[in-house]
Amino acid sequence: MKQIYLKRGKEDSMLRFHPWIFSGAIHHADEGIGDGDTVRVVSAEGKFLAVGHFQLGSIAVRVLTFKDVSIDEAFWFSRLASAYQLRQALGLHRPPENDTFRLVHGEGDMLPGLIIDVYGKTAVMQAHSVGMHLARKVIAEQLKAVMQEQLESVYYKSETTLPFMEPENGFLLGGSKDNIGIENGLKFRVDWLRGQKTGFFVDQRENRSLLEQFAHGRNVLNMFCYTGGFSVYAMRGGAKLVHSVDSSAKAIELTRDNVALNFPDDKRHEAFCEDAFKYLERDGESYDLIILDPPAFAKHRGALHNALKGYTRLNQKAFERIPAGGILFTFSCSQVVTKDNFRNAVFTAAALAKRKVRILHQLHQPADHPINIYHPEGEYLKGLVLYVE
Repeated sequence: MKQIYLKRGKEDSMLRFHPWIFSGAIHHADEGIGDGDTVRVVSAEGKFLAVGHFQLGSIAVRVLTFKDVSIDEAFWFSRLASAYQLRQALGLHRPPENDTFRLVHGEGDMLPGLIIDVYGKTAVMQAHSVGMHLARKVIAEQLKAVMQEQLESVYYKSETTLPFMEPENGFLLGGSKDNIGIENGLKFRVDWLRGQKTGFFVDQRENRSLLEQFAHGRNVLNMFCYTGGFSVYAMRGGAKLVHSVDSSAKAIELTRDNVALNFPDDKRHEAFCEDAFKYLERDGESYDLIILDPPAFAKHRGALHNALKGYTRLNQKAFERIPAGGILFTFSCSQVVTKDNFRNAVFTAAALAKRKVRILHQLHQPADHPINIYHPEGEYLKGLVLYVE
């Protein structure tokens, strides 16, 4: 195994078990190391520090282990088994009530660069590093060995996460056409072929359940609805009316399909393909429960300022629209936006709208999206449930 040599004094983050090594910390490397290669990382004095995947770019090495071991079939089996055991302990894999969950969450499961979501008996795998892309077949095989009869197919979907490599999406194992996932007894059609991420936003499961508790007798507006998850939960919660809005015609189609799967011919629901800001600005139905779950406004630190302005503007529009006694669920999934950043943006929006607001709940990602304690960057989802007077 070829080696990466760090500059003197640059091993501190490794001693704190941070799973990333930045290119600026590297002194030199053995000849012939290529994108995705598995490498040993050593200090300037030659002391072993870690084993990981090398990749050209700012994050030069994503650490797989701080032990000097081979990255072989036994390694992948062990890591995947550990991840699956956690989900079983959390009670997430309990068909037929719930068969939709995140099995591997990158650094949170000590597998940086790898995402695996399970929908029924199909796992959808997504690589965010070249190393994980190159290991995709052995990972799929070991995942089958771990889950056995609970898994029939593994679909690989990395065209959008590794576009410079032009990887082909497709099945690594099996070939299931059953794309229905069940979440807390509700059915969702998962578009892992063309949908965003792995086809469904598993990370909002617990927040959708909380919304269900607030929905009874309310008029609900679900902005940036995507697959309509919040809308379906609101309907089961007894909402009087549910409107779903997204600028994507494909998202509106998915939302309508998912509502029909669970509540066929239910006249309480309507979906609108329209820009969120324009929809909030125009006069229309009065909503006393609004969900704001936009896509990431900032994907890098350089976009943080404009992102915070966007969150402020969006939440201000909602505060101006919602009546007294209304409930607002508002979220940010931008990793570079901290909890304090987001709260300040929402507070500013409330002040600009001249509304009294109280926090009922502070929301975050669920337990199947764990945060490695040595990698605080893994905490990306934050949300607030607000009572508006």
